Amino acid sequence: MKAIVGLGNPGSRYKGTRHNVGFDVVDELARRATVDFESAPADALVARCRAGRRDWLPGQSDDVLLVKPVTFMNASGQAIGELVRYFKIDVADALVILDEVQLPLGKLRARARGSAGGHNGLKSVIEHLGSDVSRLRLGVGRGDSRTDLADHVLARFDKEEAADVARMITRAADAAETFLTGGIAAVMNQYNGGDPATTE
Repeated sequence: MKAIVGLGNPGSRYKGTRHNVGFDVVDELARRATVDFESAPADALVARCRAGRRDWLPGQSDDVLLVKPVTFMNASGQAIGELVRYFKIDVADALVILDEVQLPLGKLRARARGSAGGHNGLKSVIEHLGSDVSRLRLGVGRGDSRTDLADHVLARFDKEEAADVARMITRAADAAETFLTGGIAAVMNQYNGGDPATTE
């Protein structure tokens, strides 16, 4: 079994914010696979996809678990760790998707391991799974440096950013599908070079 984990904060108050793009990506994956989220044996919502439900798992027999922790961002790792242990998922088969203020809007960056880089949600994940967990960062921009960082990530995107955000979510979902079939190395090779639609 493999897991695609989106990081975010639960509740309508945070829907559509920069901090919740991880949730947006797993929601898109669930839409593509026509599956619904349900409660899990941890503080999370999960949707299960089986081979044959969509052609992005050709020839595979293992399940895929789409995960949205319902803890707040800073405690995400506890729920994820519990699910990984419950479903006996190897850490190498889990991909964590999160926002990144140090990347310009729309840019993706995948890594096989590393530090949290100041992201409290990823820090919590590393505390429970270790630093060798694969991660896909989605650029949400830093905005005005005079704006408090917490206020920035908890704010919704501007209307003029909508097209770039939608394209980023689509590309990130594509990258997650690539992870399922080719692993993190394939994601890094295909998605770390920028958005082809905006690169001249």
